[in-house]
Amino acid sequence: MPGIHFRLRMTDAEITDLAAREADDLVVRLLPQVFEPIDGPDEHPEAQTQALAHLHLLTFLQEAVDRLKGEAAHQAAEAGAGYPQIGRASNMTRQGARRRWPGLTDHQQHTTTENSPLTPGSTP
Repeated sequence: MPGIHFRLRMTDAEITDLAAREADDLVVRLLPQVFEPIDGPDEHPEAQTQALAHLHLLTFLQEAVDRLKGEAAHQAAEAGAGYPQIGRASNMTRQGARRRWPGLTDHQQHTTTENSPLTPGSTP
């Protein structure tokens, strides 16, 4: 099976913890730009409002990460990676990657066919 051509410096758990801290820091920095508190009844304390805004922004962050993962998968395929490598890099099986991003390697196969030299006896 093709490799992913990089070595992890941290364990999966350490990477997850680091990414979670960084994502949380990003959300805290973005909250004032994205949300404006409104006056409401006293039954909704400020802590609840902040927690719900935090959750709401995390939802959008997850959507952004999903979009970026798709872009990265396409870039990897354009650079010659196959589904086994893309699956391994995205922590899923080859089949999982194929289901998540169908047709990624089709471009790679068409490019290879289009750019291959003609064999003797073949016509353009």
